[in-house]
Amino acid sequence: MKKEFSNYAFITLGCAIAAFGVVGFLSPNNIATGGTAGLAIVFHTLFKISIGSLFVLINLPLLIVSIKYLGKYFAIKSAIAIVLLSIFIDVLAKLIVLEPLSTNPLLATLFGGIVIGVGLGFIFKGGGSAGGGTIIARIVTSKTSLKTGAVILFLDAIVVIAAGIVFKSSELALWSMISIFATAKMIDIILTGRPLEKIVHISSKKNLTELGKLIDSKIDVSGTIVNGNDLALTEKKDIIFVIVPINRLNSLKQVVRDFDKDAKMIVMEASEVLGV
Repeated sequence: MKKEFSNYAFITLGCAIAAFGVVGFLSPNNIATGGTAGLAIVFHTLFKISIGSLFVLINLPLLIVSIKYLGKYFAIKSAIAIVLLSIFIDVLAKLIVLEPLSTNPLLATLFGGIVIGVGLGFIFKGGGSAGGGTIIARIVTSKTSLKTGAVILFLDAIVVIAAGIVFKSSELALWSMISIFATAKMIDIILTGRPLEKIVHISSKKNLTELGKLIDSKIDVSGTIVNGNDLALTEKKDIIFVIVPINRLNSLKQVVRDFDKDAKMIVMEASEVLGV
């Protein structure tokens, strides 16, 4: 029960933040965001119907379809998010009459994308969806071999093209692309956190037990030594697997170079680390 309350709190907060980004930055400057929210901004210019109402109308049939393919639980949370987001957008635009926070296209694009990304990140964190783009992507990927990212990218491309045509400006379409990129990056940060650690694989022809002790004493991080051979099975080749904070990565490189200048290091992003 407590977990569900937390989920709906995330969804409500996320809807309020995303609506603020739409009304305060993007819509007044004719800059679209991704998915059905972007389509609502475009159609608002064409039909002069409120963005919130259009957002519900666009997503309603997709929600009905999602019940069959994605289950009632997901559909209910998504429906709540869509209704809340549409209400918050119309309240800010019609009742409070929020003035544009910036008329500079660059500032509006970046801050609008960032704010909407934060809002959507909270909605996803609560287990909901903010509209048809995600719903369509999940349905398509469940029926085909296409990846979610590819489907969403295709849908966003349609929104960008539509924005360029309706707003009669290729520049506004390009600004919309930047907004979508900023939104995607912020969603990643909210869901996985800002990467503060790196995954490092170290291989060497030398005995890595001694290097492991040096890393433990000088860098103050622990790791795992995996015993193995090369692909030809003719030479012993062990690997050290370690997760190191970014601010200690250069120190780790120096320790490895001093131990074996021919050692190989593979450094990868640790987007999310669970456990101790």
